[in-house]
Amino acid sequence: MGDMVLSAAQKALRVNLNSNIYGSFAEIGAGQETVRHFFRAGGASGTIAKAMSAYDKDFSDAIYGIETDGRYVTESRLRKMLGHEYMLLEDRLSRDKHPTKTYFAFANTVATINFAKTFKGHGWIGIRFQTEPGRAANEVIIHVRLLENDAKHQQETIGTLGVNLIYGVHFMHADPKALLLSLYDGIDRSAIEIDLVNFVGPDFEHVDNRLMSLQLIKNGFTDAVIFGPEGKNLLPAELLYKKNILAMRGSFRPVTKVNMDMVKKGYQKFIESKRVDKDKMVVLFEITLNNLLTDGDLDEQDFLDRAEILCSIGQTVLISNYQEYYKLVDYFSGYTKKRMGLIMGIPSLQEIFEEKYYRDLNGGILEAFGKIFSKDLVIYGYPFRKDDENGVATIKDVEMHPRFRPVFDYLFYNRRMRDIEDFDPTILNVWSREILHKIRHGENGWEEGLPTYVDTIIKEKGLFGYNPELAEAKPSL
Repeated sequence: MGDMVLSAAQKALRVNLNSNIYGSFAEIGAGQETVRHFFRAGGASGTIAKAMSAYDKDFSDAIYGIETDGRYVTESRLRKMLGHEYMLLEDRLSRDKHPTKTYFAFANTVATINFAKTFKGHGWIGIRFQTEPGRAANEVIIHVRLLENDAKHQQETIGTLGVNLIYGVHFMHADPKALLLSLYDGIDRSAIEIDLVNFVGPDFEHVDNRLMSLQLIKNGFTDAVIFGPEGKNLLPAELLYKKNILAMRGSFRPVTKVNMDMVKKGYQKFIESKRVDKDKMVVLFEITLNNLLTDGDLDEQDFLDRAEILCSIGQTVLISNYQEYYKLVDYFSGYTKKRMGLIMGIPSLQEIFEEKYYRDLNGGILEAFGKIFSKDLVIYGYPFRKDDENGVATIKDVEMHPRFRPVFDYLFYNRRMRDIEDFDPTILNVWSREILHKIRHGENGWEEGLPTYVDTIIKEKGLFGYNPELAEAKPSL
């Protein structure tokens, strides 16, 4: 990375000097900050077909259509802006007159910090663009949370970000990871959080958006990302807002019958509560970043193998940087006040009572428990077969320092921690580590520990190092 980072002014000039890049700018909410860079850089007439800001809602609705939910800072609004503006370019600009031009439509819809400073602001920013004349267009869409305390600074940041995006898609589209990194050029990391990105189009067919999500966390752009069963990245704020959330953390390499039993039984217990609305509920399979790091490195293929299976069986996946559970609960409670549930095996519950996890908190474990249980949260404990005998460990068997026992008893007797009692005893000896070992070494019998269809996906797609030749070479016992 020895390249010198270009400033927004230099990037805008380089775009302007390329006579083939031509398009329109539509900006709502933070001024016309992006296009201003291109006007100021010189040579703008070769780049800007049109610049506009439909600040009045009636004007905006007349141009882009009415939003059914009455909100203007949404992905739906941004998509309408991009679609409308791009269509106008194709309609109004004759290809005979512009045979070599590649068109683009840049748009953003942003809400900056409010006067009382109670709402920091956020925005959707996107671009539809061609890489060759006549080629179908691509689209890059990002969502940002604004973190600065001053509207003027936020506007400037949005302007720089817009320039970085326009420059990035034209000069770096062949390397989406580098393009993503360049979005912060000239912007302080503490100024914005990018919590969603989606790349679509003919030039991005090789891009897996789940992997781009992972880059956001790996680069420290955000602490949590969510993708749905189709593999498309979802906005956490939209998905979790005012919902009941039920989450299960795991490594899911691969997802086993035990994981599925945990979720199924945990779900049944969760919806029994009067405080849970089944129709306004989200179930998340959560993997933490440290669970994806092997020897400090990110094994992208291993991550995609896990994602592939979870998506294939219709699950929504959360990747987070919250190693400690209290941070996860804190994160959820930023979006909802409704009841939340965590499903965890007894070994994970055991970890919650270990002091070493709370050394960075002034109030230690009590502060963490305050953060966890001051919210409307219930922990569902899934039993664990002890190795020494056939006994099963439940919540009551969790060991801890005697001074935490009163806290534990209080939580247990107030039903903030509940045992999953109707578990399937026949699968307690299924361990994903052992299954993974068998898959990689071509051993037999691993299929029984997996939910229906998962073994087929692993074999068909060669996930987790599955090698049919290795499997055939091993004689059946």
